[in-house]
Formats: sequence, C-alpha cells, structure tokens
Amino acid sequence: VVLGVIAVVTGAAAAVSLTLPKQYRATASVVIDAKPDPVTAMMYGGIGNPAVLATQVDIIRSERVAQKVVRGLRLAENDAVRAQWQQSTGGQGSPEVWLAGTLQRNLDVQPSRESSVITVTYQAPDPRFAAALANAFVKATIETSLELRVDPARQYSSFFEQRAKEAREALEAAQAKVSRFQKDQGILATDERLDVENMRLNELSSQVVALQAISGESSTRERQAQAGSGERMQEVLANPLISGLKGDLSRAEARLKELNQRLGDNHPQVVEARASIGELEKRIAEETRRVTGGVGVTGTINRQREAQLREQLEAQRAKLLRMKAVRDEGAVLVRDVENAQRSYDAVLARLTQSSLESQTTQSNVNLLSAASVPLAHASPRVALNVLVALFVGTLLAVGVAVLLELLDRRVRSPEDLAIALALPVIGVLPQPDGKVTPRVRSRSSMKERLLQPRIGAR
Repeated sequence: VVLGVIAVVTGAAAAVSLTLPKQYRATASVVIDAKPDPVTAMMYGGIGNPAVLATQVDIIRSERVAQKVVRGLRLAENDAVRAQWQQSTGGQGSPEVWLAGTLQRNLDVQPSRESSVITVTYQAPDPRFAAALANAFVKATIETSLELRVDPARQYSSFFEQRAKEAREALEAAQAKVSRFQKDQGILATDERLDVENMRLNELSSQVVALQAISGESSTRERQAQAGSGERMQEVLANPLISGLKGDLSRAEARLKELNQRLGDNHPQVVEARASIGELEKRIAEETRRVTGGVGVTGTINRQREAQLREQLEAQRAKLLRMKAVRDEGAVLVRDVENAQRSYDAVLARLTQSSLESQTTQSNVNLLSAASVPLAHASPRVALNVLVALFVGTLLAVGVAVLLELLDRRVRSPEDLAIALALPVIGVLPQPDGKVTPRVRSRSSMKERLLQPRIGAR
C-alpha cells in the first residue's frame, strides 16, 4: 500500500507537471532616489524610511498603473483580447479595467530589505510578452510617480497664482492709499518736518519762560512804583536827568540855607531860592512819574508779549499734536503697505516654487535594470515537483498504512486479546508444530508454573 500510494502521487505530480503550460518570468528593477530635490531642496526619504518603499510598492500594484500599462501597450484594441473580455464579462464594464485586473494577477512586486531597490516580476506563457509587461509596469510606475508629484504642484501653482494676483491688488491699493493720504496732508518727509516743528515748539517754550521772568520783574517794579516808592527804583536812580536835577536841588538847598542864615527868611533872594527849589522838586517829581509810568507801560507790553507767546506756544503744541496724529495715521498705512508687500513676496515665492515643481521632468523613481526575454521557463519545475510529490506521497502513504492497520482488528498477540475482551490472559498454548519466541516462551512457562498448582489441587 505504501509503495502504491507513493507511486501514484509521484506519477500524478510528474504527469501534471509535464502537461501544464510553461510559464516564463521576466524581472525588472527600480531604485528610489534619496538625493536632495534641486527644486524644493527636500529629502524624498529612502532607505531610512520604510513607508516610502511600501508606498511605492502599492503604487506599482495600483489599478492606475495597470490601466496605464493597458493604454500604453494598446491591449484593449486587440480583437482577441476584446473577444476574451466579451466572453468573460458579457460586455459589462470597461475592457481596460478588466485587462488591468487580469494583468495584476500575474504581477509580483518585492521590495528589498536593506536597500531602496524594488523588483518587478511578471509571469506569462510567452517570454517576450512577460518581458514587455515587466518593462511596461516599470515605465508606467515612473510616469505615475512623476504625475503624482507634478499634478499637485500644478494645482498649487494655479492656487498661488490667484492668491498672488489678489495680494498684488491689495498691495497696489495700500500704496495708492498712502500716496493719496500724503498728497491730502501735504507730507513729503514726515519725520523731518516733525523735527522742525519740535524745535520751534522748544524755542517758543524757552521764549515764554524768559518772558515770564521779565514780565514778573516788570510787575514787581510797577507795584513798587504804584506804592509810592518810585524814587528808589533802579530806573529812577539810573536816570541822568533826574540825577542832574537832584544835584541842582542839593546845590539850591545849600545856597538857600546859606542865604537864609545871611539874609533872613523874607529876603528876596531867599524867596527866589525857595521858588527855584520848588521848581526843581516839581521837575524831579514829574520826571519820576514819567519814569515810573514807563515802567508800567513796559510791564504791560511784557505781559502782552507773554500772552502772545503763550498763544503761539499753544498753537504750536496743537499743530504738533495734529502732525503726530497724522504721522501715526500715516504709519498705520505704511505698515499696511509693508504687510501687503510681505504677503505678496511670500505668495510669489510659493508660486515660483510650485511653478518650478510643476515643470519638472524628473521623478524619484529611476530604472535600475530593464527586463530581458527569459531563455528558460520558470514553471512548471518537473524535478522540484517530483521531489515534493515524493515527500508528500511518503507522508500520505505512511498515513494510509497506519489507518489501514488501525482499521484491521485481527488478534495477533495476547495483548490484543486482552485489549479486545477486557479480560486477563491466564495461559498461552503454543501450536504443536509452532515455534515460540523466547519472550513468549518465558512468559508462557511462567504462566504454566502458576497454573500447575491449581490444576493439581483440582
């Protein structure tokens, strides 16, 4: 039975292997480039990022790549292929989708464990067709990777182009607003004009402080003159006319005293001297009043000048505040222009980068080796199949023999009888012409010796 099962299984495997159609396997490989991108200066990620290889494997196995292969080889235009599609699907669906699914079943994609190389293998009955399909899948993968990179860049480019237009319009509007504001306010150099007005304000403040001191001094002399102490004022004391009159008065009083002692009070010369002294005192009083009156006029003038300077100071301060408010408003408009300029520059930079990315013709997937027409078929492998069938047939034959042994319940030993009847064996009688093995003979002799006393007793 064992030999028969082994012979049947091995023969069947050999017969099937010889009758199966030959299959050829063509292999191409691609490498994932990890060098810096010259456009974005970013790393694609290669060996150090397993997700990149896994993603690329999924892209190769995707329906998009398979349909691109179908379109590239124009398989859907083949009449025999369309007939197979009609027979398989009844004319439902798209022949490209059906062909893509059919091609995917014979595709094998294996990434390398320690490098960024991906192996693409295709199996077909025709060796040239297998090589063509493997190379077509690699080409479609490179094109698809480039499309997946370029298409989003084109969308971003269109988006940033619209944003750049809006940012440029906002910048032009902000610049026009600043120009209109400067024209309305008559501003050419805001900071320089503000510095001049600040200097004028400081000068007016200094003049007001100085005039306040002069006006205070004038008010003090005026009050002194009004209080009857005008003859002690500096202006009176420093007046040359009053000083001369006071000198004449002193000489006239000295002469009057001399004449009064010499001639008496009623002498005409004494009377004349008294009249002359009165005239001198009158003139001195008039000159003193005139001088003190001038002090009052000077005080009034100083107070008027002080009031005028204060008005000018307040007007200058108000003007300066208005200029500061205008400058602040202008600064806000200038900042709006600067912000609009920065926004426009940022959007323009992204637009330039996206435009360059959308025009790139290089992908991070490159062809490492193209598939060549295989010279020997990959399957069926008759020798390997026979060896596997021999191993499997041996296991199956042993299993069948064990099963048959378990199903055959004939008694071949005392142990089988004890197991079958569930009773102990008390003796074994050998056949008259049979030979007993030493093990069985010793066991039966021991049992006979055990049974002899009982038989003699009976």
